[in-house]
Amino acid sequence: MGYSGSFSSTKSVKITFRIPYYTEWGQALLVCGSEPMLGSWDVKKGLLLSPVHQGDELIWTGAIAVPSHFNCDYRYYVVDDARNVLRWEMGNKRSLSLPPFCQEGQIVELHDFWQTGSDALPFRSAFKDVIFGKTSTLNIDIPEVVLQDKLDQEDSILVRFKICCPNVEEGTSVYVIGSSMKLGQWKVQDGLKLHYTGEYIWEAYCLIPRVDFPIKYPFFKYYCKYGKNGNLSLEISSPRELCVGFTKSQTPYILLSDGMLREMPWRGAGVAMPMFSVRSEADLGVGEFLDLKLLVDWAVESGFHLVQLLPINDTSVHGMWWDSYPYSSLSVFALHPLYLRVQALSKNIPEDIKNEIRNAKERLDRKDVDYEATLATKLSIAKKVFSKEKDLILNSSSFQKFFSENEEWLKPYAAFCFLRDFFETSDHSQWGRFSSYSKDKLEKLVSKDALQYDTICFHFYLQFHLHLQLSEAAEYARSKGVVLKGDLPIGVDRNSVDTWVYPNLFRMNTSTGAPPDYFDKNGQNWGFPTYNWEEMSKDNYAWWRARLTQMGKYFTAYRIDHILGFFRIWELPDHSMTGLIGKFRPSIPLSQEELEREGIWDFDRLTRPYVRKEFLEEKFGQSWTLISANFFNEYLDRYEFKEDCNTEKKIAAKLKSCAERSLLPDSEDKIRRDLFDLLKNIVLIRDPEHARSFYPRFNLEDTSSFRDLDDHSKNVLKRLYYDYYFQRQEKLWRQNALKTLPVLLNSSNMLACGEDLGLIPACVHPVMQELGLIGLRIQRMPSEADLEFGLPSQYSYMTVCAPSCHDCSTLRAWWEEDEERRRRFFNSVMGCDGLPPDQCVPDVVYFVIRQHVESPSMWAIFPLQDLLALKEKYTTRPATEETINDPTNPKHYWRYRVHVTMESLMEDKELKATIKDLIEGSGRSYPPLSEDVKQLSRETAAIAL
Repeated sequence: MGYSGSFSSTKSVKITFRIPYYTEWGQALLVCGSEPMLGSWDVKKGLLLSPVHQGDELIWTGAIAVPSHFNCDYRYYVVDDARNVLRWEMGNKRSLSLPPFCQEGQIVELHDFWQTGSDALPFRSAFKDVIFGKTSTLNIDIPEVVLQDKLDQEDSILVRFKICCPNVEEGTSVYVIGSSMKLGQWKVQDGLKLHYTGEYIWEAYCLIPRVDFPIKYPFFKYYCKYGKNGNLSLEISSPRELCVGFTKSQTPYILLSDGMLREMPWRGAGVAMPMFSVRSEADLGVGEFLDLKLLVDWAVESGFHLVQLLPINDTSVHGMWWDSYPYSSLSVFALHPLYLRVQALSKNIPEDIKNEIRNAKERLDRKDVDYEATLATKLSIAKKVFSKEKDLILNSSSFQKFFSENEEWLKPYAAFCFLRDFFETSDHSQWGRFSSYSKDKLEKLVSKDALQYDTICFHFYLQFHLHLQLSEAAEYARSKGVVLKGDLPIGVDRNSVDTWVYPNLFRMNTSTGAPPDYFDKNGQNWGFPTYNWEEMSKDNYAWWRARLTQMGKYFTAYRIDHILGFFRIWELPDHSMTGLIGKFRPSIPLSQEELEREGIWDFDRLTRPYVRKEFLEEKFGQSWTLISANFFNEYLDRYEFKEDCNTEKKIAAKLKSCAERSLLPDSEDKIRRDLFDLLKNIVLIRDPEHARSFYPRFNLEDTSSFRDLDDHSKNVLKRLYYDYYFQRQEKLWRQNALKTLPVLLNSSNMLACGEDLGLIPACVHPVMQELGLIGLRIQRMPSEADLEFGLPSQYSYMTVCAPSCHDCSTLRAWWEEDEERRRRFFNSVMGCDGLPPDQCVPDVVYFVIRQHVESPSMWAIFPLQDLLALKEKYTTRPATEETINDPTNPKHYWRYRVHVTMESLMEDKELKATIKDLIEGSGRSYPPLSEDVKQLSRETAAIAL
């Protein structure tokens, strides 16, 4: 308990805070804590520190008087002149308990280091519960504190040494050594052995004679790990300094918190594969949650510490193959029935159902996933098993526990599925009185007295078994030292449970996407409604917190899809089909007053499609008059789109009608593309909600509308364009991210990685670094504008590196796509003369994978397809068939399946050995193998020799 109440100053102890930190002009450091003298967590009332230069460092110090039995929690903050928080420490709050027998007039100096986002990573479940889980088995041993009389007698200073060291092998101890006799005079065997106090913290108290603290020079020390086999691992840095700020007459305590032990950073490797793509001998046409156990086994034996999946939530919106798109969630909480293993539903499946399963397995075992047939088959079989066992399962204590923990999302989900099937649409605006959600309506729908109660219970039953199967796989991964990494989609389908239950959290008249980038020069339109962040903030983002809590039940790490969306999102009107004519939300628009001051005034000319006769002739040739008559009104020397075709969706609908009546002179697709181009031929976008606000069209200089302007207007608009996209928004976007992202990070204990590809604002990487978010680096999409190919050897530690990902072609397909690019890569990156091979042969794959495993990145993660390309026997399938997604096609069928079963891959000792040798040789960590697997590896090696 912390102290509260008044106390006499004559009985006080002086606490001095001391922390090195570089600030910018106008910034200061402040300490705030749980007790009144530190502001009671009100930063405005915290203790403002003062800076002093000490050598090359800027040291911030401050002091308070407290009672001798004082204890509290505290944290450091960077503030501006008005004490507004600019940033704060990541990681756990600091705890302070004064040593016993502290007497009045004494000084306690706290020597701290700023806790960065990366310092907090070892406490994330990926490390704490999986990779460094062995540390949790260490015995906690609280060090003794030296008594006051001994401190007085020996004319010494009591120093508490404290270091965070998460990666400690069994039989290894942590020491501090230094120039003092008490610290072994640099000899480890005579150094001070630290005690493990839990949570990766190692501590020890030591009485150090005052004479060991020279007046003008600091005291030097190192931390190190010392194994029982004599192996020594010393910190990889210059010695740490310890300076004191007291006079000789004072009796001080120095409480050091020296941050993290500075050792070679931990680096691991992983394999990425969508759940639906995994193939096993037991699956029914698609990868299933229980197949993850096979994938985990293969990962461990190949040297991988991580298995990464795509989203696994239910996407059953349309009732057809469109639902194969895993980023369009029907529910952000429900798991997809597609991944259910029906054989595991019961131990007493009747023989006729077993025969049905065997026949279905043979029928569905195809090259690619047949999404519709597979899901229909599984649901049909599951219903038959449910009808026989529903009472047994629904009355079981395990189901009751699951239901009580999940009913807040489970009931609306089950009701939604029933209404979707009853009305034959997920568009809840078509559901009559059920269009608007209410708890009263929900309770009637899921009532035990309702006619549809069995149907509702079936959805409960499915989610229960999906939970059991995924939980079993997740626990298996943890036990094997493998991190299971999930994926957090940036959006939800506009016809989803979430938009039905929480319509106030979404801007339903808008659509999300991405501006033009590597993936698509026309931008992307994902179709999801954008978020109403203002509304979400009112309950401290409860919906997001619940999502992350749910994910944390199964995963120990996750990928934040399109993390740029938490800084700003590319927002399109809901009548758009493509992704070009959008604006960033939030953003500071160009005001009408601002434009008028610059001499820009003809807003109709700049915001309406600029269509001239010659443009129509150029695009439609001799048919231009027919197109003009159907789609345009002539207005002076310009043409305007008619009311029934002045948006992309209206154009598409009208073209479809014309095609059905055979009225089109050319293909429907070509005419649609050409009309869309004309519709986008604008310079400014008027905000539909604020008529006097405008946004510059992306790549406005590429338009003929811009080219036909006068030089003054061009110059002004070019300058304002650059300002809008690259300057004026940075502070706003940084503030936006710092409101939302910390809520996500604090909602669960998972390790967070952010997909930060595309048009990246300058504020993104500093914020990610500050928050301890790990970025993504794909070699063919370098973030440096002057590079064609990324250089893995120069990636920063806080990154995941990969040669490809699910959103682009595989390494093999990329190699074969472009002959000139292939030659440039072969010559400049691989350092080879002459012509490269036409095919991506195993030697090329080996080179690229080695580049990535040897990079400084924390994680090197490889799609399974790229790893299989290490052996020719796995490259018989055309490379283009291995691509998981085509981002340029909004109706892409996500159906890729690995053409070899996990059981067969487990038998391929040569491939596993090749991959493991690459990982071992790179210095990356790999999971420990069980003794029987080690023996098998030794025998395999002996045979090879």
